[in-house]
Amino acid sequence: MEKKVLINIGRQFGAGGKGVAAALAERLDIPVYDHELLQKAAEESGFSPAFFKKSDERRRIWRFGSLFGLNRAGVYAPSGIDETELFKYQSKAIRDIAEQGSAIFLGRASDYVLRDMECLDVFICAPLADRVGRVMERTAMSAEEAEKYILKKEKARRDYYNFFTLGDWGVASNYDLCLDSSLLGIDGCADMIIEFGRRAGLL
Repeated sequence: MEKKVLINIGRQFGAGGKGVAAALAERLDIPVYDHELLQKAAEESGFSPAFFKKSDERRRIWRFGSLFGLNRAGVYAPSGIDETELFKYQSKAIRDIAEQGSAIFLGRASDYVLRDMECLDVFICAPLADRVGRVMERTAMSAEEAEKYILKKEKARRDYYNFFTLGDWGVASNYDLCLDSSLLGIDGCADMIIEFGRRAGLL
């Protein structure tokens, strides 16, 4: 695309945000960055990717000596790195990618990290019952297990986002567009985002 396009997608767990990102990527021919951000952040920092995986969209403090990981020399050693440092490395990875060209970022407070750039910030939601059904389809969980898992994951995402941004995760006023995937479906959400983005001059 001639115009650089940056799309940040926040999502409730089980609402299909990843599917929406993939549909957008196919339609717009723009790469999606999800778990790839963790690897890039690890490469930037020189620390083990395990650090970033364990902290992914969760508030987790590793106290000195509580976790053994690879240091910059590639040797296993106690690490005093905490969640704030991990967030800084991940944020740098996001900004580096955004400065290079068009990209779609999934979660990880990317809307906050790129708040000084021209971006389209979207939030994908759905009723809990719909999200429970989606999780049950892709796992062997019962409805009760799926609901507990969803609520646990969402609390982690909310705590992570609110802590680092001092904002309110999932609150409509934080985003340019909020969509219910249970009404529009994955493809419908992608189409709506593209239409909205073009009308707003962001695509």
